[in-house]
Amino acid sequence: MQVALTSHRAMTPPPLSTRQRLLQAAWELFAAQGITETTTRQIAERAGVNEVTLFRQFGHKHRLLAAALEESAWLAPFATPSNTPRGLRDYASQQLQVLEQVPALLRSLIGEAGHYPIQTRLALGQALQQINRHTTQYLASANQKDELSSAQRTASLLNTLLLGYALVQFTSGEDVLWRDREDFLDSLVVLGPFTPSPMPEIVSDLSPNLVHELLQRAKKAHPRDYAWIYTLFATGLTPTELVQLQRDHQITDGDQYLLQIAQGVIRQVPVNQRILGKRYGSYSNNPLTQWLKSRKDRVPELFVDNQGVPLTLTALCTRWQELVTGLITPIPTIEQARQTWGVEMLLRGITPEDLTVLSGLTQLELQPYLKRVKEKQALEQALKLDH
Repeated sequence: MQVALTSHRAMTPPPLSTRQRLLQAAWELFAAQGITETTTRQIAERAGVNEVTLFRQFGHKHRLLAAALEESAWLAPFATPSNTPRGLRDYASQQLQVLEQVPALLRSLIGEAGHYPIQTRLALGQALQQINRHTTQYLASANQKDELSSAQRTASLLNTLLLGYALVQFTSGEDVLWRDREDFLDSLVVLGPFTPSPMPEIVSDLSPNLVHELLQRAKKAHPRDYAWIYTLFATGLTPTELVQLQRDHQITDGDQYLLQIAQGVIRQVPVNQRILGKRYGSYSNNPLTQWLKSRKDRVPELFVDNQGVPLTLTALCTRWQELVTGLITPIPTIEQARQTWGVEMLLRGITPEDLTVLSGLTQLELQPYLKRVKEKQALEQALKLDH
């Protein structure tokens, strides 16, 4: 019996110090009712101490606010920095979840800011700098080639948008500028400055057999899967561009089928009917047009799920993973569809200058594609010499 009691006591966490209780109480009250409405007496009562003890520990409420913002665990480190649009989206989503825990504190930034003493404003400024340092660290870890100053500027811009979205949402009580939160996050990663180096140093295109097998697997799974995977390999769009497409972005007749890209790099791209030596329908009858003809809804987006809700970037990437699993090891990434299209276009004779126009790639981003094409051409020549 004595042993069990000793074990239980060993597992009990140590009691919080007076300072820790005050910080915890302050953070809970600031988050729940804002800064102005929170008094030192309320904080002291919640922490189980008298007000004199609070003043001895921190002196003033603004010093307690600064300490609570600095020492709280509201900015937990991101587990795995990822140099992809999806990684950035996940990071932004996590930061919004943090902001959603303190709606009253954010609302007070607007409604009460004019009444804050200079000390409180300095405390809030220090908190914003802390957020920026956290985001800068993430961006620098995700993309080690970026200069620190560049990551700092991007972090400031990203946090301004996240904070602005949260303030509008909490003030109005709903999404008034975006369809919903997922729509905001999807649009956020489309903006070029926030996407950390989307192009890899090495382009890894997929083999014709693998691509055709994937298309057949998608065809058997669902007409929607067949349509969007076909579109990726037929147009070279990025996943973020794909989910932004709407029905009225199509330009089609018997002699051509084009898609208008309205966000990011504005341009038109042809929907190729021939993919790696195999033809997939015609300009008026292909996997994409067949999918659109089968739909009964009036949702403007080109791709929707089974409930008629526009397909999100997260859902798209998740579905790709499901469809390619078991085809080959390592599992192909969704970005390799664009790489496969780009390499194929160059091999079929398009000039690098024209490819930059169609793809939105810069000349620098196109260099890995040109290197891969030379590798394939050299390999083909070597095989011919062996016959």
